[in-house]
Amino acid sequence: MFRGQHEHAIDDKGRLSIPAKLREALKKEKKLVLTSSDGYITAYPLKTWRELEARIRGNPTFKRDRRDFLRVVYSSAEDVEIDPQGRILLSQGLRQRAGITREVVIIGVMDEMEIWDKARWLAKLSASPSSEELSAKLGDLGV
Repeated sequence: MFRGQHEHAIDDKGRLSIPAKLREALKKEKKLVLTSSDGYITAYPLKTWRELEARIRGNPTFKRDRRDFLRVVYSSAEDVEIDPQGRILLSQGLRQRAGITREVVIIGVMDEMEIWDKARWLAKLSASPSSEELSAKLGDLGV
């Protein structure tokens, strides 16, 4: 389970260090699948990615929404390995799609991680609903 918010910088070679707490949550997993949509990069542990693929396969292929989703997600998906120093390489293409420059925020979101450009993340937070609104939405969901 990934949780928390961690600020980091991408080095000159495009590498990003995964925070120790998030690496601990990965356990022995050394491969991630990265994809970009909605202005950030999502990092899935390989096991989680495979589970997502299995769920997708269970849906009819003729549905337009599914095909559109698959095109967006798979066209930007990249497999990366975590190096011995706990870093991953963020390709130039993924960084451009997500609008990521040097300063990033890595957030844990249950079974995946999101990598945001720091300025974009701060803007997202400032536009987020209030605590009261979020509590009300959780209540609507029965949480």
